[in-house]
Amino acid sequence: MTSTSPPSPASPIRTLSTPAIPLAGIITRFESEFLARYQSQLLPSQFKALKAMQTCRSSLCAQMLALCASCGEQRLVPHSCGHRSCPHCQHFESQRWIERQTQALLPGTYFLITFTLPAELRPLAWSHQQTVYGLLMQCAWDTLAQFSRNHRQLQGQAGAVGVLHTHSRRLEFHPHVHLAMPGAAFDAEHGLWRSLRKTKKGGDYLFNHKALAAVFRGKLLAALTAQGLTAPVCLPERWVVDCKSVGNGAKALVYLGRYLYRGVIQERDIVRCADGQVTFRYRDSASGKNTTRTVSGAHFLWLVLQHVLPRGFRRSRNFGLLHPNCKHRQRLVLLRMRLRPSVTAPCPVGMQPSTQPPLSERPKLQCRCCGEAMVIVRRRIAPLASADGAPTPGDAVREGTMN
Repeated sequence: MTSTSPPSPASPIRTLSTPAIPLAGIITRFESEFLARYQSQLLPSQFKALKAMQTCRSSLCAQMLALCASCGEQRLVPHSCGHRSCPHCQHFESQRWIERQTQALLPGTYFLITFTLPAELRPLAWSHQQTVYGLLMQCAWDTLAQFSRNHRQLQGQAGAVGVLHTHSRRLEFHPHVHLAMPGAAFDAEHGLWRSLRKTKKGGDYLFNHKALAAVFRGKLLAALTAQGLTAPVCLPERWVVDCKSVGNGAKALVYLGRYLYRGVIQERDIVRCADGQVTFRYRDSASGKNTTRTVSGAHFLWLVLQHVLPRGFRRSRNFGLLHPNCKHRQRLVLLRMRLRPSVTAPCPVGMQPSTQPPLSERPKLQCRCCGEAMVIVRRRIAPLASADGAPTPGDAVREGTMN
């Protein structure tokens, strides 16, 4: 079914200059085969995502009418599906999330800690996604919070940004959670902000990854038992936790925000679709080089859709000092202004300093005639075509209003 070898010379890989292969076209082409093989395994949220991504920004979508106040030009624009797994949508939301999290960065060296669910627990996670995913994130944070309180240099409350990923680079089912955490903590009792000191070798070190894995294992198994879920008997004794320094944390947030709203693959990484197979590009974790994987079209859709999260599940969560309702929020704002003056916006003379720079504005739809910003005057107009490709009633009337 699968192969990691590159395509033959007779079918060269698409270069970056070639237009991207749209995911919607792959869905339309292989939908029947995909449903015949995988429909029994699909969750309602995954089936909904399939239909949403198939019609996103197409003639099958509802339209909105845009008007240019400068030259009077009118334009019909298809709605986006707005699904958080769609590669076309939520680009602005991803950028906004990164900006908000960057503004909330705390002083100190940041670390990216990754807690991975063992392969033996993945079937349980697939069967109880809402519960197991939530416990995975909460137990990972509880482990870090415990280590922060007990650390001889920190001895206080920490903060972290957690993002759940369910995919490997090859798009296999591989649940794990990343937490971006500063090597610092706040002692509310004494009003002290404590940061980790450099090691004797001059490097940055947070916690022992083996000790983190052992405590995390105990917390997660206890939490699963409390929820009435039975873990398999053949669980490994040693679990995998990775901890590495990531500087001031800004680059780690960009990495975490990459897959937050736009699905697990970008269309530019789909390099070939022919002969019933799809080839996509990914970066090999061992070599660090780009490589490709070729699978059948139906299996490719399954690789993508199996990572659609249950409805209402929050992939990104802020913990501890970085939680929006943290009771020390105002004190942290002052601390951030004092120790990270670069994160504050420029302040005119005579005005109070701003604690946060303004967030970027949503891009405006530009008029093709004069280049001015257009205004949406009507939404949810009936689609221009039905599912069978036939024009819908009223198309001629709508097109006439555009002239």
